[in-house]
Amino acid sequence: MKRLLVTGALLISSLSYAQVTSWDNSPLNYNNSPLNYNNSSLNYSNSPLNYQNSPLNYNSTNGVYDNNGNRIGYETQSPTGVTNIFDNNGNRIGYSPTGSRQ
Repeated sequence: MKRLLVTGALLISSLSYAQVTSWDNSPLNYNNSPLNYNNSSLNYSNSPLNYQNSPLNYNSTNGVYDNNGNRIGYETQSPTGVTNIFDNNGNRIGYSPTGSRQ
């Protein structure tokens, strides 16, 4: 029984290694951080006040929509290649790190 428990513990601990993310994908990486001005809605290119990002711009090509077709936000790309996702009010709700999009 003890051997089974030890084997199970080793198996679980070896699987936890797979959950480690790379530095390029980490939110602690400054390139991905909301503290980086390039990823902030205070930057005009990311701002909801920029007409390109506005929900009032019906020709906008960067809108993010839910499954019902309602616009929930917009996405922008920083100069470092990080794709930022903002809600319609300019709150950053997600990101896709450099090089992870296909």
